[in-house]
Amino acid sequence: MQRWRGLGDLPGSWGRCVVTIGVFDGVHRGHQELISRTVRAAAERGVPSVVLTFDPHPSEVIRPGSHPAQLTTLRRKAELVEGLGVDVFCVLPFTLELSRLTAHEFVHEVLVDKLHAAAVIVGENFTFGAKAAGDVGLLRTLGKRFGFVAHGAELQGLLAQQRSENEITFSSTYVRSCIDAGDVVAASEALGRPHRLEGIVVRGDGRGHDLGYPTANLSTPRFAAVPADGVYGAWFTRSSDPGRRLRAAVSVGTNPTFSGRERTVEAFVLDIDEDFYGQHVSLDFVAKLRDQVRFPTSEGLVKQIDEDVARTRDLLGEQG
Repeated sequence: MQRWRGLGDLPGSWGRCVVTIGVFDGVHRGHQELISRTVRAAAERGVPSVVLTFDPHPSEVIRPGSHPAQLTTLRRKAELVEGLGVDVFCVLPFTLELSRLTAHEFVHEVLVDKLHAAAVIVGENFTFGAKAAGDVGLLRTLGKRFGFVAHGAELQGLLAQQRSENEITFSSTYVRSCIDAGDVVAASEALGRPHRLEGIVVRGDGRGHDLGYPTANLSTPRFAAVPADGVYGAWFTRSSDPGRRLRAAVSVGTNPTFSGRERTVEAFVLDIDEDFYGQHVSLDFVAKLRDQVRFPTSEGLVKQIDEDVARTRDLLGEQG
């Protein structure tokens, strides 16, 4: 898969293509279906498939301070998209200048002049152009004028029978709400995989080591979607050894037993005695084990951690 930053370096021989457009944060199951349709449509035409996305998130540029929690880093998003068979992953830097393009200008300058789109496939709720004035209807109209076809795909959903009889529509907003509530199981259902949190392991206060449970303390990206406070069972993976998953009991919160104030993410990695300091790692959250609780003594906390570790073993089974 080719990875482009902007549209300034298109190959001179670039011809037609099929494009899908969106932020695609999380690359959830709805996104996956949309991207897969794009790949199939491109294959039918014998042209490349292109995923056109934006960085930074448009909300942060248009309304500074409103950046939503980020479900996937840009690097992770590219990995997931590549796994769906896409030919080109194009990141369009989202600037104030880009945000001021009218819908007509965006189509003409980006989709027609630069990408030479033969077809554009988007979600049925897709909007574009200054003040989000453009919609799928306008995209179809402009497509007829400029020589491409536009498709608005229905949003994908699932029937959450165990929770209610309502159909839940796949969306990044829904996934964020699940993670914010600590329901990483529901988030996994919508994503089609566990929610992943990445970061660099940094030095902590050493309290876990003193308790007999040394932890890897993650410094996470600024806007990362961190699950609600609690203890979770998760898979721990080092970027240097991506094929090996390790079981971990993960604490998210402020360490109330020790009157902590700073919110941290600390992973006790089972069955391995290693200092992960300075390594880039990821946590794939499988299930929440319990809420954060303040224990009157450190002994009570250790007893509870013993139980958390046992539950993590039961939850995750054998090493990955």
